[in-house]
Amino acid sequence: MTAKIPATVITGFLGAGKTTLVRHVLEHAGGRRIAVIVNEFGALGIDGETLRSCGIPGCADEDIIELSNGCLCCTVADDFVPTITALLERAVPPEHILIETSGLALPKPLIKAFNWPAIRSRVTVDGVIAVVDGPAVAAGRFADDPAAVAAQRAADAAVDHDNPLAEVFEDQIFAADLIVLNKTDLLDAPQTEALAAGIAGRVARAVKVVRAREGRVDPAVLLGLAAAAEDDLAARPSHHDALDGAHEHDDFESFSVDLPDVADADGLIARLRRAAEVDGVLRIKGFAAVLGKPMRLAIQGVGTRFRHQYDRPWPPGAARLGQVVVIGLTGLDRAAVVAAVLG
Repeated sequence: MTAKIPATVITGFLGAGKTTLVRHVLEHAGGRRIAVIVNEFGALGIDGETLRSCGIPGCADEDIIELSNGCLCCTVADDFVPTITALLERAVPPEHILIETSGLALPKPLIKAFNWPAIRSRVTVDGVIAVVDGPAVAAGRFADDPAAVAAQRAADAAVDHDNPLAEVFEDQIFAADLIVLNKTDLLDAPQTEALAAGIAGRVARAVKVVRAREGRVDPAVLLGLAAAAEDDLAARPSHHDALDGAHEHDDFESFSVDLPDVADADGLIARLRRAAEVDGVLRIKGFAAVLGKPMRLAIQGVGTRFRHQYDRPWPPGAARLGQVVVIGLTGLDRAAVVAAVLG
């Protein structure tokens, strides 16, 4: 066990704050060599780009690896195992590996992959971290998105927890060694305590729930759990155990929209909110170039709730190319979304 490189699997629903948490860990790594595998849902690697060129000392671009060919739990043989193998075979391998899954990933098939002969003797699952969007779950949703709630009710108006999105949420917390209850600054103290107790009560094992704001959790709390989760699969039930990990993601699709330079950030956010109101849209995220501004505008939207900030300067001499990714339910009206985004 002491010779194995530890890996931390970070799960959580769309917009829960996984990338923010990963960045916080990198900012406080204390010189530890950390590699990050980011599993994007869609072709444009927004989460990977948020971490890459982030200006964090010791965080090299080659240490941020994007896998965008589908959900990791569906592509372990084609993408995940070869990627892990390549990391292990570096002349100077990482001291810890962070794996940020897509919001739709089921963690158990990924944990099982650590038992593959090619990597089992060389890497271990140090822990599974489930990041929970506190306000969304407190309100009875898994993401703060009206379209997602409508989809849940349409699937089974009588039994919400039978909905596939609910199953994803439960699979993530059932597999967790630590649950990060995020965005507690948007809840009052009684709400936070009730929510933490409720989440812990849904998990059969004793799993600690850590409160957080904007993913700020001490890496000493997140790393070094020594859970060896790949040897503890029976204690991590899944709604898909009977199917041996088989599952469908055919209900979701994603596409990107190129953005010309925009006159002002507020106007763009207003258009994106209108686009988010199109039936079936779950999330919009990306970057934009604002006229007269030397820095890139980073955008994260879940439902009609958007956050935006100027995160870093555009590279000298590079094209200022804006682009957003739209993630939603299959069959959404793409033309209506694009029309709203572009105004």
